[in-house]
Amino acid sequence: MSQTDIYKAAGFGAPVPRGICPGIVVVDFSYGFTDVQYPTASDASAQMARTKEICDLARTKGFPVIFTTIAYHPGELDKLPWLKKATGMRALIEGTRLVEIDAATGIQPKDAIVTKKGASSFFGSTLNALLTGAGVDTVVVTGATTSGCVRATVVDAVQAGYNVLVPRDCCADRAKAPHEANLYDMDQKYADVTDSADILTWLNHL
Repeated sequence: MSQTDIYKAAGFGAPVPRGICPGIVVVDFSYGFTDVQYPTASDASAQMARTKEICDLARTKGFPVIFTTIAYHPGELDKLPWLKKATGMRALIEGTRLVEIDAATGIQPKDAIVTKKGASSFFGSTLNALLTGAGVDTVVVTGATTSGCVRATVVDAVQAGYNVLVPRDCCADRAKAPHEANLYDMDQKYADVTDSADILTWLNHL
């Protein structure tokens, strides 16, 4: 029995219904994750370009575009357990370039920016309130990294009651294996993993 057959037999992999009011959540496309001069980053130029196309179209349709970034106050560095495990994240200090959203995303002044302290964009943040206030029923998640903050955001999004779509060509990671493995797992359990062309077609028809 193939891997796909095993998941199908267990009742995974059903398609996600799509609503009529999407919200775009761009996870951690900040310079600390996109500028390869920093050790925490990976080359996300192609993924940001595809994400920009989705965001640009969503704005013209009046749908919310929300960016997230991880940023720490120096006083938090020795107190948060995650920073003892993922020590590279300690460089993401409030007010530094590393936590600024990369301009290549096409971020606009009216786009909301959610600051977070952990992997999920929902945990301890205003993201759910922003999505609820905008009447969002379907969340499109892009960003970095696929195996970390994107996955954590996707899991929390579906647990918060949203339909979730993940365009694979809009997600970046530091290594191919965790990128592909997590896309596969998300597609089976939490979201529909698709691509930017599909998202753009869907948005155009709303």
